[in-house]
Amino acid sequence: MSSGARPRVSVVLFPGSNCDHDAVHAVETAIGADARLVWHDGTDLGRPDLVVLPGGFSYGDYLRCGALARFSPVMDSVRDFAASGGPVLGICNGFQVLCEAGLLPGALLANSGQRFLCQDVHVRVETIRTPFTSDLTKGDVLRLPIAHGDGNWRAEEATWDDVVAHDQVVFRYCDAAGERVASANPNGSHDDVAGVCNRARNVVGLMPHPERASEEILGNADGARLFRSFASGLLGRSA
Repeated sequence: MSSGARPRVSVVLFPGSNCDHDAVHAVETAIGADARLVWHDGTDLGRPDLVVLPGGFSYGDYLRCGALARFSPVMDSVRDFAASGGPVLGICNGFQVLCEAGLLPGALLANSGQRFLCQDVHVRVETIRTPFTSDLTKGDVLRLPIAHGDGNWRAEEATWDDVVAHDQVVFRYCDAAGERVASANPNGSHDDVAGVCNRARNVVGLMPHPERASEEILGNADGARLFRSFASGLLGRSA
């Protein structure tokens, strides 16, 4: 992308997605992106700078959250894009899809309380070595909304050891002061994990919704910081 161009963002639309237009609006508002929706049965991502897999209930969450969406034709293009180093952001159901597709480690299980949760949470930035946190500071606390019934991130012991060894935990649940306390973890996620990245660090998934907290008129623009971090890094790479 040239310094004068608008970032190109492709938002994948699955049957049952319900945060797709929110994601489009957020990147248009936060970073002036040229955003487009890509229907799940296509394979042309449109040469994007960023691919977003939004929240919702892809395929009605039948079988398992994200388990059917991983087989959509568009996912072959998402895999190729990620393999070439392209940035991919999975939000809520998008995070679940990326885990089911093997693009991110672990899996998302039912919340420990067996209830759907819709509330604000705080998350702490654990690494700045991703396109979406590179402009932030490690330890920054963001307030973001969640809306999920299956946000309990889990991984087998060997996978967890690998995630820790390669600094792949991107966000952890915390309180407003940045402290990890049991009451701040809404879903029982292992080690308070709220988001992770792949080993190459270009694919990130998180359960909270940054696109729902990207404008001051909504009372909170913490989510916009993730998109602005991406845009800042993209501009730097293009300069």
